[in-house]
Amino acid sequence: MRNVRVFRALLGVEKTVIEGVEFEEPGLLVVRARPGRGARSRCGVCRRRCGRYDAGEGRRRWRALDAGTVKVFIEADAPRVRCARHGVVVAHVPWARHGAGHTLAFDETVAWLATQCSKTAVTELMRIAWRTVGSVIERVWADVEALGDRLDGLTRIGIDEISYKRGHRYLTVVVDHDSGRLLWAAPGRDRATLGAFFDLLGPDRCQLITHVSADQADWIAEIVAQRCPHAVQCADPFHIVQWATEALDEVRRQAWNDARTAGQTKSRGYRNPRIATGDARRFKTARYALWKNPENLTDRQREKLAWIAKTDPRLHRAYLLKEGLRYVFAVKGQAGKDALERWLSWARRCQIPAFTRLARRITAVKDRIHATLDHGLSNALIESVNTKIRLLTRIAFGFRSADALIALALLSLGGHKPSLPSQTDPRISQ
Repeated sequence: MRNVRVFRALLGVEKTVIEGVEFEEPGLLVVRARPGRGARSRCGVCRRRCGRYDAGEGRRRWRALDAGTVKVFIEADAPRVRCARHGVVVAHVPWARHGAGHTLAFDETVAWLATQCSKTAVTELMRIAWRTVGSVIERVWADVEALGDRLDGLTRIGIDEISYKRGHRYLTVVVDHDSGRLLWAAPGRDRATLGAFFDLLGPDRCQLITHVSADQADWIAEIVAQRCPHAVQCADPFHIVQWATEALDEVRRQAWNDARTAGQTKSRGYRNPRIATGDARRFKTARYALWKNPENLTDRQREKLAWIAKTDPRLHRAYLLKEGLRYVFAVKGQAGKDALERWLSWARRCQIPAFTRLARRITAVKDRIHATLDHGLSNALIESVNTKIRLLTRIAFGFRSADALIALALLSLGGHKPSLPSQTDPRISQ
């Protein structure tokens, strides 16, 4: 095998003529190359054959994968061509994306590493800057997205928001219930942000949406009702039960405060003069026993619940109301609807203000709860996706740019997870 063929294989390039190889300095290998005859004089954007415009800014270099501990660069002329659609642009080269300073194989390796380990590890292994990792991810995702319309054929979607950074920085996230793929994400959590997704979807495809699951945020419900009037909105069971848990905790705090007012505290120094004792302390530490599902309780937590049933019937009744709402979503279907009606009747006459308010709140979204009971749709899938996005953020030690995080999340969870260059889909690398 000739040396030229060896270097072409090592660099992972096609349609390329190797003109020469030299060590410019210790630890730096420069490969002089030019596009093959069929790859010359093409627009760097659309790759149509065009007429030559000028020599551009002369020769330039592209970073290739390292050869062991040696950095490798491809050096070639970078002429400009005149494209009928895109004007005067730099000519296409077969080993790199338009406007990139790295080869295709280099980009794909960085993208794969970014989905597997922290950005710090990627920067040290590949010897590139922190921001370069984000730029590479965005370029790779742009090529993957160009393969097809990921929003085509949608019928059932889930919508939620996720915090990705301190300072109330949120992403609005949309997931396909049928494929389990992350479809779309954008910074923000308001009507304008979600409206941008439906703008991208288009009015015709909005009419095809049949089911939408979400928490009961007003801004989500309003936009969905406007853009997808035929879609059935399904309330997420987790968030509905969470309302009951919050109401239960309000009752527990009231019991705790009543016990403290009754004098069940003692002095403890100047800066923290009083701490809970007796029943007040037991109410304070009963939080998790009241929150947890009965099947997950420890023996000690079961003892606390038994003590609450004897000591504070009002708090115990609030606990039973919370569990009754959980039962509604456990049985589902018509049995769930009947159980919901019985629960609402109980909550309205329970004489616990937190739960009478909750009954009014649930009555306002009863149609969406019925849809959930009929169709079995919830936000469990999208919560799983949100957990994976948080994991990506934690592994990367955060992102300065929301766009880089979104591109990495779409690469990892959008059904087109990157692979190493030897396993890459040829449609992406050509």
